[in-house]
Amino acid sequence: MIEIKNLTKSFGDLLVWEDVSFNIQDGETIAIIGKSGCGKSVLIKHINALLVPDSGSVLIDGEDIHKMDYVSKRKLRQKFGVLFQGSALFDSINTFENVAFPLRYFSNQSEEEIRNNVMEALSHVNLEDAYNKETSELSGGMRKRVGLARAIVLKPNYIMYDEPTSGLDPQTSQEINELIIDLAKSLDITSIVVTHDMHSVLKVADKVAFLDQEKLSWHGTVEEMKKSEHKALIDFITASEYQIKQRVEYN
Repeated sequence: MIEIKNLTKSFGDLLVWEDVSFNIQDGETIAIIGKSGCGKSVLIKHINALLVPDSGSVLIDGEDIHKMDYVSKRKLRQKFGVLFQGSALFDSINTFENVAFPLRYFSNQSEEEIRNNVMEALSHVNLEDAYNKETSELSGGMRKRVGLARAIVLKPNYIMYDEPTSGLDPQTSQEINELIIDLAKSLDITSIVVTHDMHSVLKVADKVAFLDQEKLSWHGTVEEMKKSEHKALIDFITASEYQIKQRVEYN
């Protein structure tokens, strides 16, 4: 379980948010939502100890990660897989080597073990036949899936998704949403999804954390969100739904 307790973060005189507290249960998928600039990405960087809070704590299985030494933090980060917004693939190497990169960097596996684990990860995202494709040959959706294969190749306990459907057409977005659901179930992974896409939230999430006005403004289940009378949350959902409608009509 991940416990976020009274977390506060500023950059200089700019307060990002303060006194943020909520828990993420094992096996749960939580969506972190809010306007651009509200600190969603800053929050997930605190969860895997890439940023240090001004005050408060993040506990993973009862251990305060911000009190760990450098070596312990490196080991901790291996429990996290990350799907970056732009996929962050290396252009100079092919699909297989992109997925193999964490294994070569963080493990002492043999070439045979690396090959087996890479192909297993690619099979989870339905791309085992694309193992030798160059990055330039991949569509936007394929890049996301290769990035996702790389995120799971170390068999992490947690996956962080940073805007996983950003820049994708509706059909490809649906495929990515289905993968998020399938991986959470088949690999028993805890998923943290940063997104503006309310369709994705409704499709993949068990719980929602809404950041607004420099704080955690609302937290609860998706079913509770549907019934919520929280004005700022309703306004955010309505604006998101309008943008989705406009994109569909435009296309």
